[in-house]
Amino acid sequence: MSAIQSFFKSILRHPLYLLSFLFLAILVVLSLIAPLLPLDPTLTNVSQMSQPPSWQHLFGTDEVGRDYFIRVVYGGRVSLLVGVLAMLTATCIGTIIGLVAGYFGGWVDNVLMRFVDVLSAIPWLVLVIVLSVFLKPGLTTIVIVIGGFSWMSIARLIRGETLSARERDYVAYGKFIGQKPATIIVKHVFPAVLPTLIVAATTSISSAIMTESALSFLGMGIQQPMSSWGSLLQNAQATLQSAPYMAILPGLFVVLTVYSFNNLGDFVKSRLQGGEEQ
Repeated sequence: MSAIQSFFKSILRHPLYLLSFLFLAILVVLSLIAPLLPLDPTLTNVSQMSQPPSWQHLFGTDEVGRDYFIRVVYGGRVSLLVGVLAMLTATCIGTIIGLVAGYFGGWVDNVLMRFVDVLSAIPWLVLVIVLSVFLKPGLTTIVIVIGGFSWMSIARLIRGETLSARERDYVAYGKFIGQKPATIIVKHVFPAVLPTLIVAATTSISSAIMTESALSFLGMGIQQPMSSWGSLLQNAQATLQSAPYMAILPGLFVVLTVYSFNNLGDFVKSRLQGGEEQ
C-alpha cells in the first residue's frame, strides 16, 4: 500500500480529521481558482449596499455593494499565503538554530539559547509597533514580522530532538569515520527530527494566520487594496449592528481554518508516531 493510500485509508476512519482535511482542501482550491470566478472583489454597486446573504450574493454585500463571498475568498488567499510564507520562514530559521545548538552543544548551545530566551521575552506586539515605524505595512512586512519572530518555539523543539538524535549509534559512527558536522547533520540528524518538524510546521501555519488576523484587525497588517480575514473584520466594526454577517463570516473562517490545521497536525503526529494502523 502506498503512503498516499495509507493516509486516506487512515483519515477516513476519523470523521473529525476528514472534515478538517476536506475544509482545508476546499479552501485551498477556492483560493487558487478565485481569479477564474465570474466575480470582481472590487466591483461596487451602491444600489445593493449591505444586503444580507441571498442566492444572488451567497455571503451578502458589504457597505459599498461589493460581493462579500468573493471578498472573503480573496481575503482567504492572503491569509493562507501569509500563513504558509511565515511558516516557511519560521521553520527554516528555527530548524537551523535548533540543529546547530543541539548538535554542537557547549558554548554554542548556551549563546543560541540565551538569544532565543531574549527574543521570547519580548512581547510580539511591541516588536510589531517598532518595526512598523521602519517598515511600510503590507504583505512583505507581515511575513517578516511573523516569520522572523515566531521561530523560537520551533528552535527549542528541534534542539531537544537533536540532543536525542546525536547520541544514536549511526551519528557516532559518522563522527568516527571522519564525516564533517554539516554532512552528519544533513544526512543523519535532520531525518530523525523531520517528523517533529512537520507537526510543528502545521501548528505554525495556524498560529501565523491568527497573528496576521490580529495585526490586520489592529490596522498594522495587510493594507488596502489587499484584504485578509483580519482586515475584513476590522472593516466590519462600523456595520456590526446593521450587517453582523460581515464580522461573523470572516471570523468563522479564521476559527475553522485554525481548528482544521490543528486537527491535521494532530493527525500527522499520530501517523508519524505509529499510532495508526499502516
